[in-house]
Amino acid sequence: MPSVIGIIGAMDEEIALLLQGMEEQTRVKLSGLSFVKGRFHGKEVVVCKSGVGKVNAAVTAQVLIDRLEAETVWFTGVAGALDPALNVGDIVISSSCQQHDMDCSPLGFPRGVTPYQEVSDFPADPRLVGLAKEACVRVCKENGYRVGRILSGDQFIADGNTVAFLYESMGGACVEMEGAAIAQVCYMNSVPYVMLRAMSDKADGTADVNFAEFTAIAAKRSFEIVEEMIRHFNGL
Repeated sequence: MPSVIGIIGAMDEEIALLLQGMEEQTRVKLSGLSFVKGRFHGKEVVVCKSGVGKVNAAVTAQVLIDRLEAETVWFTGVAGALDPALNVGDIVISSSCQQHDMDCSPLGFPRGVTPYQEVSDFPADPRLVGLAKEACVRVCKENGYRVGRILSGDQFIADGNTVAFLYESMGGACVEMEGAAIAQVCYMNSVPYVMLRAMSDKADGTADVNFAEFTAIAAKRSFEIVEEMIRHFNGL
């Protein structure tokens, strides 16, 4: 049986180009979510829009794994840059994902650490990270991407002080609202994952100007990387 690639995006813009290129499409609705099964460049894929936020993302990932037999889970979408060296359109490939809004510091736990849980910073699969890096080299050439920690929380970050904290104290390259939930589900199910995030804004208070304008551009860049990954994916 060929490997099934589960691909998640949070918004319509993040999966539209994938759906346009899919063949033999079949739609199925599970847990209130619409999943599209088909083939993309000859590979078996299931594509789904999770919706925004960690709960939506976690449900989507678990359904992909349990009901649709995804053997790897990829996320494509946009994020706000934390690393000041990143520009709009640049790509961040996940080295790991962690929740920045998990905060039990009054109990003595560092921010981002889930109490009494062995792992809180969930590593991406190194083989998928390598595949993504190779795709970025072909699409982005030498510039415009980096591997780094992706931070997730049910908040839209647009405050400079928060950006500085997440970058300097938590080591985040970018911030978004789904990745760590998907990463944790994959970790708990021993399923390899990777996140691919294109920067739509600088998370610096100008997102109301930047976001709508650059989301389409960033989503297209993220799609180009995912397409190149699928072309060269031969299973794990």
